[in-house]
Amino acid sequence: MLLKTPSFLEAFWFWLKLGFISFGGPAGQIATMHQELVERKQWVTEESFMHALNYCMLLPGPEAQQLATYLGWLMHRTWGGIVAGVLFILPSLFILIALSWLYVSYGHNEWITAIFDAIKPAVVAIVFHAAYRIGKKTLHNLSLGLTALVSFAAIYFLNIPFPWIVLAAAVFGYVSSQKNDVTTNIDIVTPSNPHKFQTKTFFKYLCIGLSLWLIPIMSLVLIFGFTNTYTQMSWFFTKAALLTFGGAYAVLPYVYQASVEHFQWLSATQMLDGLALGESTPGPLIMIVAFVGFIAGHSKELLGGEYPFLAGALGAVVATWFTFLPSFLFILLGAPLVKSSQNNSKYTKPLQFITAAVVGVIINLGIFFTSHIFWPNGFSQTPNLLAVLITALSIWLLFKKQYSIIKMLGLAASIGLIHKAFLLVSI
Repeated sequence: MLLKTPSFLEAFWFWLKLGFISFGGPAGQIATMHQELVERKQWVTEESFMHALNYCMLLPGPEAQQLATYLGWLMHRTWGGIVAGVLFILPSLFILIALSWLYVSYGHNEWITAIFDAIKPAVVAIVFHAAYRIGKKTLHNLSLGLTALVSFAAIYFLNIPFPWIVLAAAVFGYVSSQKNDVTTNIDIVTPSNPHKFQTKTFFKYLCIGLSLWLIPIMSLVLIFGFTNTYTQMSWFFTKAALLTFGGAYAVLPYVYQASVEHFQWLSATQMLDGLALGESTPGPLIMIVAFVGFIAGHSKELLGGEYPFLAGALGAVVATWFTFLPSFLFILLGAPLVKSSQNNSKYTKPLQFITAAVVGVIINLGIFFTSHIFWPNGFSQTPNLLAVLITALSIWLLFKKQYSIIKMLGLAASIGLIHKAFLLVSI
């Protein structure tokens, strides 16, 4: 349970701040939430945090945003979950709409590019630090350690999809739990238990969620028509949210293929630029869908030539709404059941092995980042020495000096600006 109970206002300000500082992709965001909520503020226990993380790893969609929603629900029930989940993505949505408008209006600013190029190497350090922190808390025995190692080898060498790795880890954990089937569920369901599952509440939230999906999508059909780009985006991003597992990097190839090749909402170059913006701004990396929606609405002049910004902004909102709505439903419908299973070994064992597998996947992600940031033009070229320096400094600050992620990112951005200024002066 909670170690300290924050007020709703205290939690509100924390989630708002997190929405502006949640850099580093899902690994960095999960690490930040763990550092703040478990270690510093002590609002959530280690066991509750890891149990919530394990559940979110099973779901399609952005796991870090779902984790924030779950933890908000854990502290302040439904409204706590809604506030936490919304504030986790809302600042990112506004920032990406603004940056998308600057992107289409004024092109690339070399100073902003310098900041982005300096932040990316720092993200490498965040990813490896997250793997270390989660692994230290999770890999308690040889079986869990081997699970992490095998999951890394499976995704790195064999290119096995993440969902299959998760499924294999869950099955292995379940088989392991049968050997020592001791269930000590102390989270007893009583009328006074605020986390208990209620069938009436479940179906109420299900009806509300379906209405929040059906009303907007029917409104788009009635106003713009079934074949309009806004309507197409609503259908596509709903499908992407429901059918894609494994986090943002599992979703991106699917989004790329549909957005660039099938629907032709934007070009391949624009998609890559959007990915750079998504990596360098706070919020879930899958918020790149806001950039895709903006470019589609703007370039196709969906509201006429007089309102290009509004057309783009509406596209960003449509893409974001239909991408994240299922995530809220998954948490608000499933969290009571998941919470009640926290001390049942039949459920916790598979989830423990899933988290162990995720450690290996995060290490793979770190290596992926490292190779593309250090050698952007291929391994035959000289590595980017500035990127190597920033990564090494960031690792030292995180591991040895326990720097906060936001301070470390600020320092990295400053180095990028100083380097850019030096280059301009030396010309």
